[in-house]
Amino acid sequence: MPPSRSNEGTQAATALRDSHPTVGVVVLSQYAEPTYALALLDAGSDGRGYLLKERLHDGAQLRSAVETVAEGGSVIDPKVVELLVSATAQSTGSPLAELTQREREVLAEIAQGKSNAAIGDSLVLTKRSVEKHINSIFLKLDLADFESVSKRVKAALLFLADEANARPTR
Repeated sequence: MPPSRSNEGTQAATALRDSHPTVGVVVLSQYAEPTYALALLDAGSDGRGYLLKERLHDGAQLRSAVETVAEGGSVIDPKVVELLVSATAQSTGSPLAELTQREREVLAEIAQGKSNAAIGDSLVLTKRSVEKHINSIFLKLDLADFESVSKRVKAALLFLADEANARPTR
């Protein structure tokens, strides 16, 4: 957005959240800059999306993102997630190392957007077991007292970034 071609879009989204908190916003950006996405999510991830223009391949992708955000969900371009988690993991060491194998499996299911019931079905766990694993994940990732952004979204972002860092480079 003119005039400075930097973060006016996220500034407008923040102002819109303040004036109309129930209105969803999808920012289409040319910048794979995690700080812009974090600014967008600062007051919470519900009803927010940050997509990279260059990575939108068809109208169906944009339509899906708009529908997700309109339903109160959030959509962040995986490239931005990768950069965000990479920077976080490099500066602090990955908190995911503290998770048990089962907790990583549950977190992988969360990252796919599954509900607790769907996670239980997929991993053959009771609803209560899934809830215990999720609470443990939140504690280990230091998200237990985090209120401003969805804990599930933050945990999924950490997981996805860690998975991207684990892939061998060519």
